Amino acid sequence: MDPNVSKALTDKLYDKRKSGALELENLIRDALAAGDHDRIYKIVQQLCHDYAYVTTQAHARNGGLIGLAAAAIALGPEVARYLEDIVGPVLACFADQDARVRYYACESMYNIAKVAKGETLLYFNQVFDALCKLAADSEMSVKNGAELLDRLIKDIVSESAATYVSVLHDRFGAEANDETAVHEEPPTAFSLQRFIPLLKERITVMNPFTRVFLVSWITLLDSIPDLELVAYLPEFLGGLFRFLSDSNPDVHSATQVALEKFLAEIKKIARLKRGIAESKRSQADDVMKRSDSATRSRSPGSMVSADSDTDDNPQDEAAFSENDDEGSDRSSVDDGTSGEEDWIPGQDVQIDYTKILEILVTFLGGSSGENIKHSALHKLTKAEEEIQLTALRWIDSFFDIAPEEMLAFIPRLLSHVLPALSNDVEQVRQAANKVNGSLMNYILSLPDEEPKVERPEPPPTQPAAPTGGVTMERRESAMSSKMSRSAGRPSDVDSRAAEKPVQTDMPPPPPAEEQSALPRQSWNLDYGATVNALTLQFLNDHEATRVAALTWLIELHRKAPPGRKLEINEATFPALLKTLSDSSDLVVRRDLTLLSQMCKNTDDVKFTAFMIDLLKLFGTDRRLLETRGNLIIRHLSLGLSAERIYRTLADCLEKDEDIEFASIMVQNLNNNLITAPELADVRKRLRNLETRDGQTFFVTLFRSWCHNAVSTFSLCLLAQAYEQAYNLLQIFADLEMTVNMLIQVDKLVQLLESPVFTYLRLQLLEPDRYPHLYKCLYGLLMLLPQSSAFAALKNRLNSVSAIGYLHIPLRASNPTTPSASTANFERPDRPNRLKAREEGGIRWTELLEKFRAVQERARRVARGSTLPEFAFDGTPEDIQAAPPPPVTDKERRAIGLAPGVVEARAMATGIPVVGGVGRPNTPAQRASVATQGSVVGAKGKPGLGLGRFAGGVGGRKTKR
Repeated sequence: MDPNVSKALTDKLYDKRKSGALELENLIRDALAAGDHDRIYKIVQQLCHDYAYVTTQAHARNGGLIGLAAAAIALGPEVARYLEDIVGPVLACFADQDARVRYYACESMYNIAKVAKGETLLYFNQVFDALCKLAADSEMSVKNGAELLDRLIKDIVSESAATYVSVLHDRFGAEANDETAVHEEPPTAFSLQRFIPLLKERITVMNPFTRVFLVSWITLLDSIPDLELVAYLPEFLGGLFRFLSDSNPDVHSATQVALEKFLAEIKKIARLKRGIAESKRSQADDVMKRSDSATRSRSPGSMVSADSDTDDNPQDEAAFSENDDEGSDRSSVDDGTSGEEDWIPGQDVQIDYTKILEILVTFLGGSSGENIKHSALHKLTKAEEEIQLTALRWIDSFFDIAPEEMLAFIPRLLSHVLPALSNDVEQVRQAANKVNGSLMNYILSLPDEEPKVERPEPPPTQPAAPTGGVTMERRESAMSSKMSRSAGRPSDVDSRAAEKPVQTDMPPPPPAEEQSALPRQSWNLDYGATVNALTLQFLNDHEATRVAALTWLIELHRKAPPGRKLEINEATFPALLKTLSDSSDLVVRRDLTLLSQMCKNTDDVKFTAFMIDLLKLFGTDRRLLETRGNLIIRHLSLGLSAERIYRTLADCLEKDEDIEFASIMVQNLNNNLITAPELADVRKRLRNLETRDGQTFFVTLFRSWCHNAVSTFSLCLLAQAYEQAYNLLQIFADLEMTVNMLIQVDKLVQLLESPVFTYLRLQLLEPDRYPHLYKCLYGLLMLLPQSSAFAALKNRLNSVSAIGYLHIPLRASNPTTPSASTANFERPDRPNRLKAREEGGIRWTELLEKFRAVQERARRVARGSTLPEFAFDGTPEDIQAAPPPPVTDKERRAIGLAPGVVEARAMATGIPVVGGVGRPNTPAQRASVATQGSVVGAKGKPGLGLGRFAGGVGGRKTKR
């Protein structure tokens, strides 16, 4: 450079530096006109090393920047060969500490880019990186200058990024003589492959201004159709989702718009690919139909049917056959050519849906992608809820975009979607419900068995050839691809015509798009991981999530192949049993439905194991037995065979060593047997003991019911075994009537008034056929204290007692017969259904002995558990004389006694009160009871008779 120019470029004043730059511009123009490229190169090097790279003098750097811009303007179209030397120092000044230097660097780069235009794209990554940093600059003037440069670069990218090839690319001349490289596309100046790693690195920034800058560039690049930025979406999608958590509204809104555009573009590409695949399938079907019709026309049968035509014109038929083959070839070539010409933007875009789904599943838990299992342990922020909502919407769309890719993500999706069903935000709940429904429909739409697709194999001796279209590679630019297609079409047609194999009747193998549209394999689902993910949701605090998890397990169990279904002995089974203690009735009902499905078709061993586990659960959790025992038994009876349940439970309880628990469990089972509508068939079965199966079922229940005396008695009433029920009452006389036992008798009397025992009440109208029924009911009456149940049963018996008088003349006409009551109960010639039963296989004597033995064992266990600890150190007489436990007022009221009645009875008779009922312990006390006429507090009336003809209960007034 001239000394005057050098001096002017280093001046402090901007105007002098500008005048020096103008002189430098004229100097370079003259050198360019003279073709003196050496001098131009030296001037550029001088500007770089002596001015722009000088770190001590800011004015020198400013002069170097304006000088480089002037040189670029002077070079004009020839700037390309010097651009590498010019751009480097300018970009270096973007990071200068002096804000004025950074501003002048933006100004210089603006002027250079305005001249270089498309050539600037060769240095796009460097320029983009510098602008990315300046977007967060603290100096407003620098930010304004950077925005101007940013707009210019965006204009250049929009116009030239997809098609511009650098003038420095001299491969055209070398490749012109190379026939193998005629159709190779020259590389464009801008490359997404080079840019995406930089974008992936910068997408992690936190500054809101830089984020807005990045989103604006992503939106711009996505708007250029030939660049196909969506193919690289997995590389920066995670960063975009993190932008949604930014508190800056500009960042949030811009990111939301960008994500919506990407999702719309993905949907469009998926629809396009499906349409192309369906079109190719239809074309393949048409080709197959034409080949089949041609084969049938050439078959011997068709030739016989057209004898005259073939005989008259054999040459015409041969010509027709040749024309047919030629037409087939021509149509195949035309199809391939048309498939190549009718190229639609987006049809060749390959999107990695698996990576996108991986990112979406990660962000279902929030901005950082935590695996949230318990909502109580982690509360999502508002920003995280926004991310979760967006991820849910994307995932729901992917059931239409790429359903084949969803199967592998089912376990992880359920781990996040089910907790979202209980989210506090209504929008998140609705989105989660929608995704959950789509997941369920997707699983239910899977075929039960793996589809068998028969695909014909091509002839082994012939090479594979394209038939339906040419495999198209991804294009970097639309213009170059169209040029390539127009240049290569004639030779492509000729080569296909020359290399085309002989036509066969076999259809070609389906293309990739068609293969992806084939029916999905049914159970590639990771069943174990899915079940584990659902089981973990049992720990969730919210009812909706737990219910949804159980609903999923129910549907999976219905859908799964036989070898994949849940089994009783699997690790999930204990969790299902524990869920029976859930606080929600709806959860318990769903759990019982699943357990019923699991046990429905199991063998006896597994079914018995389930019943044993259920009994163990009831034994360890008595509160569950009290609150949910009836619900569990009834719901299981709906889904399973109620008779099988009762038979298995009875077998298990008969062998149970815990006498107290067995008695409580039998009492619960018996109450359900009497009252539950679900057990109506079992009650009908018990009323019919004429069959061998019915007798076996009754005996099984009886042997287990022996643990509870009142339940055994009610079982005999259900089975209409009234004689044996009366025999049980006689054994009751030897039992200790505890408060609990009296309460059960009270409940039984109330149940006798229910619709279940309607048949029993009607049988009271036939005393000659059911004599022992009266004895049973009067026996119950004698067991009861004065209470509401006593009054109810007494009124019922009084209402039918008059029927006995209708039979008195018949009994009196036979002088040899005994008394009426005795004849009614003891006549041996009366038809007796009970004897027929005993002859049919029920050994009543053994059953009664079993009952007596079990009750005696229970008595010993109960007495041993109620004795005080110190009594074991004394003699048996001391133990026998130990004071009984006191009777509470609550127990008195339960059996209908007023406070003080029991104690008064004890004082009058001298008999200690045991379990709430005075019972003589010694012969002397028994004699005392026999001599006393009444209990203290009772009216002095004659003793009540048990006969039906004694005037009813309550004592009719006798006529004197």
